[in-house]
Amino acid sequence: MLRLVAGLDTPDDGRIVCGSHAWFDRARGIRLRAEQRRVGYVPQDYGLFPHLTVSGNVAFAARRPRPDLLERLGIAQLAGARPGEISGGERQRVALARALAREPEILLLDEPLAALDAATRDRVRMELGDILADLRVPTLLVTHAFEDANALAARCVVLEDGRVVQHGTPGEVRSMPSTPGVARLIGANVIEGVAGDARSGCRIALRGGGDVDAARATVGPVVVAIAPWAFEIVPVARSAIHDQVVEVRDDGPTLRVRTDRFIIDTPHDRASSVAPGEMVGLRVDPERVCVFPDDPSAGENVAHASNI
Repeated sequence: MLRLVAGLDTPDDGRIVCGSHAWFDRARGIRLRAEQRRVGYVPQDYGLFPHLTVSGNVAFAARRPRPDLLERLGIAQLAGARPGEISGGERQRVALARALAREPEILLLDEPLAALDAATRDRVRMELGDILADLRVPTLLVTHAFEDANALAARCVVLEDGRVVQHGTPGEVRSMPSTPGVARLIGANVIEGVAGDARSGCRIALRGGGDVDAARATVGPVVVAIAPWAFEIVPVARSAIHDQVVEVRDDGPTLRVRTDRFIIDTPHDRASSVAPGEMVGLRVDPERVCVFPDDPSAGENVAHASNI
């Protein structure tokens, strides 16, 4: 998609319009070359020239002298350094400065945080969010990490096998995933089961044992999605799902508990005594259970829940 917008690849049909400018329109015979499109493209590896300095990399792409960009992105002190001499977060800022030097109508970011190690990813994500908010340049960002989209995007479009399966704000996508694939993307637990009739909603027998209730009735093979924060850890005697704890990790405001089948995020005071090897009971509000047909071809993949 980024290559199509940038003009590096050509679609078979359709239109690409930026603002009021048509960059591609098969029906009207319009096809602007890449150099005719005002696009700032930041590839996944940043694509900096290793033999040029920071200022040289930015000047290479500039439509006119832009000494302000280094100052604006907080890298003026690195002007004489080469890419191999600076950190990953600093290289990202240089790549952004070079892309902005083209005075683009749109900024394209390809997995902008993928090249960073885990220790710096959160910090650079916050910095990038501040930069993009300050720049106010329309930005199309591709990522496989929902936490990046959640932190950086105003709207999300989710693609599966080249098809748009969901779009909306990050909060809308997170609260109501439209397919099992989207549920996995947001970090939900996805497990197969079989749904049977119940007086209110439906009861689903999960693969591996245990039952969970859902708010809306359905029958037959299904796929269930439950967010980590939707689970409540309770005594085994008070639950319909039992699982053995594999790992307990302190994630700051919450504990992350990994069992044989599930990932659970829970407040410290509700799982302070949980330890690896222990059998725990799990409970979840039926309104927070998403249910999908096990066979997507059987109908539209719509989640049966009000809020995951």
